[in-house]
Amino acid sequence: MIVDISKKILIVGLGLLGGSYAKALKRFGFHVSAVTKDQSSVDYAIGEKIIDEGTTELDARMIGEADLVIFALYPHTFVEWIEQNQGLLKSGALITDVTGVKGSVVYRVQEMLREDVEFIAAHPMAGREVSGVENSTVQMFVGANYIVTPTEKNTPEAIETCMELGRLLGFANVTTLSPEEHDEMIGFLSQLTHCIAITLMTCNDKENMEKFTGDSFRDLTRIARINDLMWSELFVANKEALLNQMNLFMDKFTELKEMLENEDIDGMRRMMRTSTERRALFDKK
Repeated sequence: MIVDISKKILIVGLGLLGGSYAKALKRFGFHVSAVTKDQSSVDYAIGEKIIDEGTTELDARMIGEADLVIFALYPHTFVEWIEQNQGLLKSGALITDVTGVKGSVVYRVQEMLREDVEFIAAHPMAGREVSGVENSTVQMFVGANYIVTPTEKNTPEAIETCMELGRLLGFANVTTLSPEEHDEMIGFLSQLTHCIAITLMTCNDKENMEKFTGDSFRDLTRIARINDLMWSELFVANKEALLNQMNLFMDKFTELKEMLENEDIDGMRRMMRTSTERRALFDKK
């Protein structure tokens, strides 16, 4: 479906991710429209030729013409939109999302969705420490991962279309996980790392530390510049998985602390060697 450039694509939520999707898809000649809350975002996107048309209203024509609808909204907003407005979607439309949690979203949306519309969930593992369509860029997809999270309600055609979307956007690695596997993995790889960065930035309030820090602290706390509204929602939506990962981290941190207390140099070195070996697997090729 996605390779046919006669198909129309609608993006609901024209922020950083929505704008970056639009930029990438426009390169292939797709007709891209957008529904978003701020007129300034629409004006900017049209002026920069990021989209063909846009609106801040629930435009029945624009929504009803879309063959593929990409929801770049917070999880609760996405669910509410489907509850209230799914009647505007075209029969046969395929919808997907960018939400960072799946278990609390995917099944709920699929359960309430009309039978003639299909939802295939996806999570682009990409972002920046800034927001808004004016900061959108296709470069943040390069070398990044894209996860499709199908359920038994999804057709093979929809799964392949969603995976092809990830490839068109420029993601280096396009894979599938169940919603449950996704939430466990993301609890560790994304949410726990944000928790650690937040904690580092708030556990010591000594003044003027920014004048003395090195790159190690900057690198480790880059993601501490955080969207508190979005991330607090994501944490709660994935509460059980995230708490499990936090407990694993605290157990291992305590182990390292006890090694230091006991001056167990051999134990610390073993942990450091394991860390070095595992970290090498994450280097982008």
